Amino acid sequence: MPESSIPKEAAYQIINDELMLDGNPRLNLASFVTTWMEPECDKLMMASINKNYVDMDEYPITTELQAIVSMYLVGIVLIIYHFWIKQNRCVNMIAHLFNAPLGNGEAAVGVGTVGSSEAIMLAGLAFKRKWQNKMKQLGKPYDKPNIVTGANVQVCWEKFARYFEVELKEVKLSDGYYVMDPDKAVEMVDENTICVAAILGSTLNGEFEDVKRLNDLLVEKNKQTGWDTPIHVDAASGGFIAPFLYPELEWDFRLPLVKSINVSGHKYGLVYAGIGWAIWRNKEDLPDELIFHINYLGADQPTFTLNFSKGSSQVIAQYYQLIRLGHEGYTNIMENCQENAMVLKEGLELTGRFNIVSKDNGVPLVAFSLKDNSRHNEFEVSDMLRRFGWIVPAYTMPPDAQHVTVLRVVIREDFSRTLAERLVADIQKVLHELDSMPSRITEKLSVNVVEHHPGVVKKTAIEVQREITAAWRKMVADKKKTNGVC
Repeated sequence: MPESSIPKEAAYQIINDELMLDGNPRLNLASFVTTWMEPECDKLMMASINKNYVDMDEYPITTELQAIVSMYLVGIVLIIYHFWIKQNRCVNMIAHLFNAPLGNGEAAVGVGTVGSSEAIMLAGLAFKRKWQNKMKQLGKPYDKPNIVTGANVQVCWEKFARYFEVELKEVKLSDGYYVMDPDKAVEMVDENTICVAAILGSTLNGEFEDVKRLNDLLVEKNKQTGWDTPIHVDAASGGFIAPFLYPELEWDFRLPLVKSINVSGHKYGLVYAGIGWAIWRNKEDLPDELIFHINYLGADQPTFTLNFSKGSSQVIAQYYQLIRLGHEGYTNIMENCQENAMVLKEGLELTGRFNIVSKDNGVPLVAFSLKDNSRHNEFEVSDMLRRFGWIVPAYTMPPDAQHVTVLRVVIREDFSRTLAERLVADIQKVLHELDSMPSRITEKLSVNVVEHHPGVVKKTAIEVQREITAAWRKMVADKKKTNGVC
């Protein structure tokens, strides 16, 4: 910290000059997070940036966006505007979107969070506490809870398991199948399983897991065992996609074992980071002892969050998007994203150089890998695309498919067809340049094998690919680049 002050203009210029070295958010194709909103919403966010979200008594109008009315997401019409005091507008709209079994005028149970990570922590705590209470009543041990997930889950599930002492039982992936297998997941369920976590929109390839089959299999197992193992759906990416693109798909509260759902408002909810939502099926699924009541801010306030103070602007922005866009607007935007994903996919297929790993139905993204990476690999493609300004991550799949390396492009609202076509053109330039270059990593590995291990048995293609991948990961880490999965 400097000893003396400097003019505000100088401080601004110093920071602004450094920020110019950042990547362009619109060309950051690694992230699911929203990078553009309408100017009117930007104004609303700036007008509320100095309001603390938890000071409900001090900011009653802001609080009304979380506390007046149960409304439905139908066009842009607000229904029953002045009734049912202290119901959460955004939570109710999202709960109805997820087909929560609510009676007429009944309030939904949910909470706004900083993002899906916090929402998952809260949902996991609710499952753990309910399971512990049940085991205590039965006089059984309650010190070894576990959660069953696929190996493709986001890191926040690993955080929850480690922070709150819950064993994470992961269903391994396999070649060509990069999501959790419901049959294998249900086989891993035991009496200590507090829930099975299904992913609606895998971070790795955008694929929706089969929640309907998972529910049906669990219903049968619960009948046979007398257990009541529930399901949580991590809909961080897909929660604002499936209701609009695949309304007939059963993944939400229409399935009886789905007790809670999280969704990221700052992904396809179309709000800047960070806002997320945790929604419960009904109030019985959220133990009362996890809810705190405070009165030192001027009124009795129930609170169930991991943090306390946070800005109000993202909640206001989410409300703006819900009433501004309605079903029609969200549907149009998601369809446009999906169409642009198809443009990119078709352009990549025309090169003849890539295998498409992602599915047509799911989150609008394109995950792809090189058909032949014996000379150059996906990490090199990712690295060279940065020269054109594109941020396209390359990463390896989780166990047992870690020998597979993919590139991934997330299609957001601000990624146009023109940009998709330009990206394909730049990828072709990168491939042409790589074709003219010697195979650096592969050659080094081959030389090392011959020099240090003469007479060694020739490695398989998968073994060579794993060594290449490891070498490139080390190189990326040494250069302090962040090509991780978002």
